[in-house]
Amino acid sequence: MARRAHTPLRTSVEDVHAAKRAPSTPQTESAAFRLAFSDEEFMTSEDTRGVRFQLEYLKTEFRLREHGIRSTVVLFGGARIPEPGKPAWAARNETQKKNLEAASRYYEEARRFAQYASLTSRALDFRDYVVVTGGGPGVMEAGNRGAADVGAPTIGLNIVLPHEQAPNTYITPELCFNFHYFATRKIHFLLRARAVAIFPGGFGTLDEFFETLTLIQTGRMERVPLLLFGKEFWSKVINFEALADAGTIAPDDPHLFTVVDSAEEGWNVIREHYNLPEVSLAK
Repeated sequence: MARRAHTPLRTSVEDVHAAKRAPSTPQTESAAFRLAFSDEEFMTSEDTRGVRFQLEYLKTEFRLREHGIRSTVVLFGGARIPEPGKPAWAARNETQKKNLEAASRYYEEARRFAQYASLTSRALDFRDYVVVTGGGPGVMEAGNRGAADVGAPTIGLNIVLPHEQAPNTYITPELCFNFHYFATRKIHFLLRARAVAIFPGGFGTLDEFFETLTLIQTGRMERVPLLLFGKEFWSKVINFEALADAGTIAPDDPHLFTVVDSAEEGWNVIREHYNLPEVSLAK
């Protein structure tokens, strides 16, 4: 009895190309004929939203696993804060210009903080304490830049916005992701977080801070070091004592985070929490 020749299994990619080579007829030009997973109209429809959520989660998860990244240090903060010595491009009046330029010191603190995290990560083969940011300018750029300064991989979780946010050039290209859904992006911010550092910022930064705080407060997330950088800024922006006095938060809830002013002070909180070795930055 003759043995049948083995026919290699066809891949999805091969079938996509094969479908494109089909003769042009009313049938093959119909949307119904398109392979479902390569049909952009179908994949972006309202009915496939759940599939898109899953795909956004899985793509990033697979890539991070491929790179062996087990834990991260997250930096949140304002996109509008400029690098020291650079103009405050987002300022709309003289008051904003003055305040944003004064806030540029947080760019430098974020950069130094990321260096501390990344030097620690280097000793762990860049598998733990990998710096992750939202991938944009300002504090996000400073965080990715600090990691790049010491030759460490660093993650950027970008998101498509009306003003077309472009990823900063310090993100490791293989770890530069782009999201449509804030929800799946937020999952990846906190899923591996061993520490979260919040620098001065606007609505987005406040959202990220309070979401992290709520997850810790409600026990849905492990209690990790949660740092607020900038005592003067945060004491003016949020009155935590008033919330406690009003009874809308527990009296000890403000102890869920630590307010710090410098990169060294902030990293020491994390180092002591996890009993990590000391690292020194180049002068």
